[in-house]
Amino acid sequence: MAKPKAVFVPGGAGFIGSHVVTELLLNTPYNVLVVDNLSNATPNKSDKTLTPPSLERVQQIVKNHCDQNNNEFSNRLEFIYNEYHDKETIESLSTRYEILATIIVAGSKAVGESKSKPLMYYKNNVCKTVDMLEILGHLGLTNVIFSSSATVYDPLQKDEPLLENMGTGAGLSCAYGRTKYFIEEILKDLSFAEKRWNCVSLRYFNPVGAHPSGLIGEDPQGVPNNLMPMIAQVAVGRRPKLSVFGSDYDTPDGTGIRDYLHVVDLAKAHVQAVDLCLQGISEGFKAINLGSGSGYSVLEVISSFEKASGIKLNWEFAPRREGDVTRLYCDPIVAEKELDWKTTKTLDEMCADMWNFQKNNPYGYTDQKSNNS
Repeated sequence: MAKPKAVFVPGGAGFIGSHVVTELLLNTPYNVLVVDNLSNATPNKSDKTLTPPSLERVQQIVKNHCDQNNNEFSNRLEFIYNEYHDKETIESLSTRYEILATIIVAGSKAVGESKSKPLMYYKNNVCKTVDMLEILGHLGLTNVIFSSSATVYDPLQKDEPLLENMGTGAGLSCAYGRTKYFIEEILKDLSFAEKRWNCVSLRYFNPVGAHPSGLIGEDPQGVPNNLMPMIAQVAVGRRPKLSVFGSDYDTPDGTGIRDYLHVVDLAKAHVQAVDLCLQGISEGFKAINLGSGSGYSVLEVISSFEKASGIKLNWEFAPRREGDVTRLYCDPIVAEKELDWKTTKTLDEMCADMWNFQKNNPYGYTDQKSNNS
């Protein structure tokens, strides 16, 4: 009897991962296998080994979709609480499923924290990924999609549209960015040495928003490191004030400009990347920017969120942060060509969907204030 086909998603219980899992379940026939230690996700209140709240809600989204389309709901999601590089777990999954591709969305992701805890980042992101790739290689599971970042680009280039052939690795300001760069280089070396590997590195710009259902969204553990979740927590009363770092940038309103994209758009790109891997990548490794190709200033984001929420946000200007650049946005032409993908959702939609999740889940996936730290 043929084994069921599946996609393996290490780190699939987090913000990005839960949306990727949703799109895989809605738009492919494959089973989805999530291994996560829940370091960036809220665990089940009674037992960490049980399906976490984010994935319980993913199942509800899929069930609702089936009900609306008169289709029978089939549970194609499996969750395992463990480290994503655990050999026994991966080998066990491979005996029960035909794993077509691995989407790596696991890893530590806070820029500031990576500056104070670099060894933790190198161990958790780079060392564990190398261990996992070795296991996948032994099992013949050589289609890999990697969650990378715009932080791999040389900061001196960041005031112009970024293309995939521009320089990476030089001048990176934090361990987080270097871990993404190092893993990309590892995947390049691996796919060059062994032609059986198909590796896609998706360089995210600024994913924001939430699923339109309002069931899943961003639930930062601790103080948010990015603008949009901080705005949302100020709007809902979890934070007293928002700091806008810098008012004298060479932009129309003096605040920095960033390339934002809706997390659902981002998740859909991963489904397309699975198809690309299954078709085969002639050069073995391909980097692809995921962004809108334009940008919004901090004040534009604040204004859009105020419109979506109907709340006047409490914010103030603060000094610039070291390392921040004036503009950071990409040219998404490779994504359009290779993945037949481009962003579809506007900033207003990003803010409306994020507010829909935040207002109904003021403390994320818990009803306690324990993660308001």
